[in-house]
Amino acid sequence: MADLIWLIPAFPAIGFLINGLLGVRFPKTLTAWVACLSVIASFAVSATIFVQFLQLAPESRVFEKTVFDWIVSGDFKTQIGFRIDALSIIMCLVVSGVGSLIHIYSAGYMHDDPGFRRYFCYLNLFVFMMLTLVTGDNVLLMFVGWEGVGLCSYLLIGFWYEKDSASNAGKKAFIVNRIGDFGFLLGVFTLVGALGAAGVWTLKFSELQANAHLLGPGLATIITLLFFVGATGKSAQIPLYVWLPDAMEGPTPVSSLIHAATMVTAGVYMIARLNFFYVLAPTTLLVVTVVGLLTAFFAATIGCAQYDIKRVLAYSTVSQLGYMFVGVGAGAYAAGIFHLMTHAFFKGLLFLAAGSVMHAMSGELDMRKMGGLRKKIPITYWTTLIACLAIAGVPGLSGFFSKDEILWMAFSRYHSFWFWALGALTAGLTAFYMFRMFFNTFHGECRASEEVKHHIHESPKVMTIPLMILAVLSIVGGYVGVPHLLGGSNHIEKWLEPVFGHHAPAAATHSGGFSIVSTAFASGAEGGGAEASAEMQLMIGAIIIGFLGIFIAWLFYMKYPNLPKRFVEKFHGLFTLVHNKYFVDELYGFIFVKGLFKLGKVCKDFFDETIIDGIINGIAAVLSGIGSLIRKIQSGFVQGYAFAIIFGAIIVIGYLISRIL
Repeated sequence: MADLIWLIPAFPAIGFLINGLLGVRFPKTLTAWVACLSVIASFAVSATIFVQFLQLAPESRVFEKTVFDWIVSGDFKTQIGFRIDALSIIMCLVVSGVGSLIHIYSAGYMHDDPGFRRYFCYLNLFVFMMLTLVTGDNVLLMFVGWEGVGLCSYLLIGFWYEKDSASNAGKKAFIVNRIGDFGFLLGVFTLVGALGAAGVWTLKFSELQANAHLLGPGLATIITLLFFVGATGKSAQIPLYVWLPDAMEGPTPVSSLIHAATMVTAGVYMIARLNFFYVLAPTTLLVVTVVGLLTAFFAATIGCAQYDIKRVLAYSTVSQLGYMFVGVGAGAYAAGIFHLMTHAFFKGLLFLAAGSVMHAMSGELDMRKMGGLRKKIPITYWTTLIACLAIAGVPGLSGFFSKDEILWMAFSRYHSFWFWALGALTAGLTAFYMFRMFFNTFHGECRASEEVKHHIHESPKVMTIPLMILAVLSIVGGYVGVPHLLGGSNHIEKWLEPVFGHHAPAAATHSGGFSIVSTAFASGAEGGGAEASAEMQLMIGAIIIGFLGIFIAWLFYMKYPNLPKRFVEKFHGLFTLVHNKYFVDELYGFIFVKGLFKLGKVCKDFFDETIIDGIINGIAAVLSGIGSLIRKIQSGFVQGYAFAIIFGAIIVIGYLISRIL
């Protein structure tokens, strides 16, 4: 199977080339078949390797394949090579599996779009780049995939480039990601310099892990922080999260694939892959955790005040990515990857369900113009309900297991009740805004126009079958990580242990003043009993907060539908602030966009025109003046020239006489 690793990214690349070069002659059906089968083939190879892994001992679950030498410069050498281990096989299964479903869904969703062939070319290219990112065996090849998915994101966000909003959103995503990628590159350069000084000239993951001890704590902190800057851009964390909500200008399946299930998780994967550096930098891990928590809470509050169904899901994605960073920041890399996987199921489903709603509502996005769709699009209704329950952390569904694991690990690692409390509060907000969206969309009276009502219908099977498959995964996907507390074996943690090692968090202690955990950690309490008791109490607390969020949404939008209006009127200022995303985009526009324009104008008016042009024009003026003086001497009269010769001769003779005397 090691010889087949390269096929995982190769199949989508082949699909891209076939449709890109020959697809202009293909009918739409053949174009869709080529694109879908190429990603399904990648999934089949990934699944085959996964099955083979199950038959091997944990320490043997690593396949590497070097294709050829790529860069050789002095002592530095890197190859085009691929690596499949317990971590990358999960990513390959998620990317190719969810990607296959979204490709199939897209065949129906984009059927009438004039850019059908171009769309599938971009989509195949994206999957190729994402699979390159997660299967590359060195940092540089990972960076090629990293930049590739950024390019494809730009192309797909701005797919409908005729609209200014779409083209502007694509440019915004591209520029913001370049800011983060600059940090990533600085991290690569610093890493090469630091290890090169110790005689290690490689960026291959296996060799980096073997030589990670050569980095001191200071260098490890600098390098990991720089890599994290790249992650904040790609995975939409504070302060570089602003591009992702605008990315909803692209087709809805694009939002599902790129901005829910795959590309935006690249930063989480990168930190997990480089875990051997991050364990050397506890300061960086704390920064990752704090940024993740703040992003999760901040984006969740914004999601509570949006009316555009896709923007609600966009801010939800930003928030859930924050949870993943809390997991890896707490050193619980397996928990972070676990939530990455479950999030791919239920968030991918939510975006596709939103696309199905738009399909039924003639493209409508405003929840205030929806309602009463429960009986008209029943498959979309039930699958959306499952996804909402999963993301809300309802026990028994996938989101519950992964989210609870992250909250517990954050509490255990940092001995901080406040970290858990902010994460649990965010979970309650998540439950609230998701069911706010659900009730507004599917329940109550239909608020659409009569023309739109007349055309409401369920999506075709090519769109609903992927919804049903993702709904099943949203239910059962979490059972690979049932915690020991609930009688499970946490299979995913054991599966990833050969990659991450076994880093047990320090024994938790309560952060004074909160009885919820004080009884579990009495003075001197040790052993698993106290820890299990605290974990159970915190789990119950998170469940209660989640159900409270659902109940408040039901109260506001089902029981007393006038309450939201009264709330907005009473807290108009607060609602305006949150609805307008705390005016962060406007602040960035004023400081950075207008600021850079003003700086450019200063550079143009002062440095360019005054200094640079002034120096050049001044030199020209001086030379022109000298030329004017010399030109007077060149009169063309022989008498003048004779006089000048005689005058010069007299001066020379006089000088020589003065020297003799």
